[in-house]
Amino acid sequence: MQKHKTVWVVFEKTGIMKYTIFAKGAGMPKDAMTPRERWEAVIKHKKPDRIPMVWSGTPEIRDIMMRYLNAGSVEEMLTKLHIDEIVGIGPELRVRIPEGTDEYGCRFTKVSYGTGEYLECTYHPLAGFKTLSQIKSHYKFPTIDIYDFSVIPAQLKGKEHLPVYGGGCEPFLQYGYLRGLEQAMIDLVENPDIAEYCLEKIFSLSYEKTVRIYQAAPGKVLITTVAEDFGSQENLLFSPATIRQFFIPRMRKMMALAHENGAFVLTHSDGAIRAIIGDLIEAGMDILNPVQWRCRGMDRKELKESFGARIAFHGAMDNQYTMPFGTIRDVEKEVLDNISILGKDGGYILGPCHNFQSITPPENIVAMYNTAYENGWY
Repeated sequence: MQKHKTVWVVFEKTGIMKYTIFAKGAGMPKDAMTPRERWEAVIKHKKPDRIPMVWSGTPEIRDIMMRYLNAGSVEEMLTKLHIDEIVGIGPELRVRIPEGTDEYGCRFTKVSYGTGEYLECTYHPLAGFKTLSQIKSHYKFPTIDIYDFSVIPAQLKGKEHLPVYGGGCEPFLQYGYLRGLEQAMIDLVENPDIAEYCLEKIFSLSYEKTVRIYQAAPGKVLITTVAEDFGSQENLLFSPATIRQFFIPRMRKMMALAHENGAFVLTHSDGAIRAIIGDLIEAGMDILNPVQWRCRGMDRKELKESFGARIAFHGAMDNQYTMPFGTIRDVEKEVLDNISILGKDGGYILGPCHNFQSITPPENIVAMYNTAYENGWY
C-alpha cells in the first residue's frame, strides 16, 4: 500500500473535489517501462506498469489546456498530465499544391462552430461524373512519386522510446471527399463499379505509401491505423454485407502488411459497431478505438468478456456527456469504471472517445488523467 495524503481542491464552477495524491518521498510509484514498452505490453495482453493514456483534442482545447497548466509546450502539457507522447511518421509532398487543397484536388474550408473551427471539404472533384468511363477519362489519381520518404528517419531521431504510428488507410473517407459523402454512400448501391474503382485507387496508394514507410523506418513502427467509420449512435451506417464486400477485403490486406512488418493494427470506427467487431478481429485488428460505450450494443463489460482476450481497447472516456457536461465526480467514476472493466488484467489504453472539444472544462480533463494515473498501476 502506498502512503498518501488527501487534499481538497476547489475548482471554479464545478465545486469541491477530494483527491488522494501520493506524498513526496512516501513510495510514489515510478514508471518501470518506457512509453513504447508500456504500449507493447498492453497490446500483447501482458500487464504494463500502469495504464497508458493518450491525448486527443482540437487545437482550441489544446491551447486552453496549455494555459490552464502553465505549460510552455505540448510536450510539457503531456508530461504534466502523465500522458505517453506518441510519434506519427510519414512522407512529405514533393509537389506544391494550393493552400486548403489535398493531393486529390479536394478543397477544404474553415467552418466556425462558435468556439473554434473545423476544416470541411467544400469541393469534390468527382461529384459531377455520372459514369466510370467519365472518371477514367477526365481525372488522374495521385501517384507514389509525389511523396518524399527520405524525411522519415529525422522524424524518429531521439524518440525511439516512444510509440510510433505510421502507415495505414481509410479509403472511404477520401472517397467521400472526392464524390461528396451522400453520393459516395449512394454509389455503394447504385454505382458499385465507380465505388470499387475509386476505392481501389485510393487504397493502392495508401498501401504503397505504407510499404515505403516501413522501408524508411524498418522495425520502428508500432501502430498502423486501418480505419473506417462504420457506426452511428444506434446502428451500423452500412449493412454488414456492404461492409464485407467493399471494406473488409482491403482492410485485411493492409492489416496483413502491418503484421508482416512487426506492427500492430489499430482500427478506428465510431459508434454502434458491435455487429462487425468479430469481422474486424478476423481481418487482423489488434486494437479497437474509440469504444463509444453509450452507443447501442457497446456495453463495456460485454465487449471485454467477448473480445478482451483477442484485442486491446483504446479510448472509452465518453465525449458526448461525461467529459464536456459531467461533474468531476462523474469523470472520476468513469475513469475507475473503465480501469476496472476494460483494464482488468491489462489490455486497455485510456483516452477520450474523440477529440476533446473547446467546451470541455479543463478541470474535467485534469481530473480524468489524474484519476487514471493514481489508480492505473498494476
